[in-house]
Amino acid sequence: MSRLNKNTSNEQVKETVRAGYAAIATGQQSSCCGSAQRCGQVDPARLAQAVGYDAKSLAMLPDGANMGLSCGNPVAVAALQEGQIVLDLGSGGGFDVFQAGEKVKASGRVIGVDMTPEMLAKARRNIEHYRQHTGLDNVEFRLGEIEYLPVPDSSVDVVLSNCVINLSPDKPQVWREIFRVLKPGGKVSVSDLALLKPLPDNVQKMAAALVGCVAGAALAEETRAMLEKTGFNSIVLTPKPDYVRNMQNWNDPLYKQIAGALPKGEEIADYVVSLDIEARK
Repeated sequence: MSRLNKNTSNEQVKETVRAGYAAIATGQQSSCCGSAQRCGQVDPARLAQAVGYDAKSLAMLPDGANMGLSCGNPVAVAALQEGQIVLDLGSGGGFDVFQAGEKVKASGRVIGVDMTPEMLAKARRNIEHYRQHTGLDNVEFRLGEIEYLPVPDSSVDVVLSNCVINLSPDKPQVWREIFRVLKPGGKVSVSDLALLKPLPDNVQKMAAALVGCVAGAALAEETRAMLEKTGFNSIVLTPKPDYVRNMQNWNDPLYKQIAGALPKGEEIADYVVSLDIEARK
């Protein structure tokens, strides 16, 4: 593929993802699968608790911040400390930003970056609720793509992301940007979907699967290779297959659709896993 065609294809993927998440932000659909069939199938609070968020933290969030788009709990994995500067990639309605803000307290700061204006508007509306309930004024949201972060070099202690990097058509560039913005010794704490082995061609081509975070996922070992090539060290990849099994057991239509397209005798968890990614600059 020529560079021109590759760039065009990448932009098409971004526009598909942007349109899907704009629809979620405005309430036209309630999930990232890109299909109205999934709306209302999985309760966001139930999903968040299943991937490790506690009910007390969830109850403190502004209305609508939790849209059921998580596949892990990078805030908990990061073990955030007071005073840290944190960056959340693909921050959506502010779900992880607001929780991280409480942990870094007044001396810290959390920046959310999202490429969807509708998500950005939703997150910014939620800031006042966060201020009133916490007494903190330490979060902000910026419009931008995770491949080209609107953040200075070596300015961030921790980078978070929750089920977003898999959507990028240029994952090596995302990891280069993460490396650029981290301070020396800074930490990556990401929850993402990854592949244990390549998806069958018919699943790979499903547009709904792309917007639903599955078809765009990289192989776990490819992720490790990207991190190593970028210059990260102390890399730890922790597969968590329960997320995918839960989605299938809860009859999520996207995962049900994918399961029906797989070869006989195979299940989604044979291919797809939630992956906690930790590394340092």
